[in-house]
Amino acid sequence: MASHILSRAARRWRLRPLAGALAAALTLGAAPVPATVATDVATLEALRAADLRLGAIGYRLATANAPLCTDVSPVPGIVVHTIDQYAESEQAVARATFGFATGVAVEGVVPGSPAARAGVRADDSIISVNGHAVPVASGGGHVRTRDATVALIDAQPTDRPLTLVLRRSGGDRTIAIAPSPGCRTLFELRIGTAMDAVADGRLVQISSAFLDRLADPQLAVVVAHELSHNILRHHARLDAAGVSRGMLRELGRNGRIHRMTEDDADRLGVHLLRNAGWDPQEAVKFWRGPGARIDGGIFHSRTHSSASKRAELIATELAALPKGAPIPYRPPVLATRDQPLL
Repeated sequence: MASHILSRAARRWRLRPLAGALAAALTLGAAPVPATVATDVATLEALRAADLRLGAIGYRLATANAPLCTDVSPVPGIVVHTIDQYAESEQAVARATFGFATGVAVEGVVPGSPAARAGVRADDSIISVNGHAVPVASGGGHVRTRDATVALIDAQPTDRPLTLVLRRSGGDRTIAIAPSPGCRTLFELRIGTAMDAVADGRLVQISSAFLDRLADPQLAVVVAHELSHNILRHHARLDAAGVSRGMLRELGRNGRIHRMTEDDADRLGVHLLRNAGWDPQEAVKFWRGPGARIDGGIFHSRTHSSASKRAELIATELAALPKGAPIPYRPPVLATRDQPLL
């Protein structure tokens, strides 16, 4: 399977899924389904499961920490994908697997979420959102329709139900999803073997290699760290400070400021975990365990503190947590998000 960005989950609404490429260009006809097609269907279902796994973690973090975010949107608990996230040669198999009665469909639903309680199901196709027609797919191999659909959901009020018109098996139904505000971030899965993760203020992108190697509590540590970058507006603040993200990112002032933002994301991330119901000590365990064994990528030694220092910093942050601190808790590091990086 080609290594490229799938499409997004968690968020989209707040879960936006990643659409996967198939291993080969295949078509479906009236003849019996070849074994190679069955393999590709299995691949798509594996991608669905991975998207939903990341989406569920993103949903939990985004909704539990909404009071900490200045930018919120509806987060109903669905993973959305679009037919044009798939190459034209893959679309027949994608339609057979996911339905796609329209160009936009529900890839997965987070169990226990408002969308699940309202009756939204995987493979429901979406016709409209609060009376607005979903975008029309524009061609194979693009994510423009997905991004436009996400923007449409993001633009809806967070204090009112989200009304979807859904199509399934030729029939339409209208579903009202209870309000569920969350931090506005698109959680996206990247298919690849490199252990890397990024946040750019709008999305959090996680390599599938993390899902292969980490249990959910450990994966949540990584996702919470990246979400913290978005909440703390690090991408915009690094730009405003003129900090290099290129070959000079490790040197001098660039490296010092990058490490500062990474440390602050670690400080906030542990509180995001606690607010979302995970044991915050998982972050300390992570940096003393699997995090210490990962080289390169998001753990590059010159732009990040060492694993042992990160574990120590997080332990110190937890030790300073006031006794009986409420949930959600707003830690002091939040006060830095509007400050220039010097």
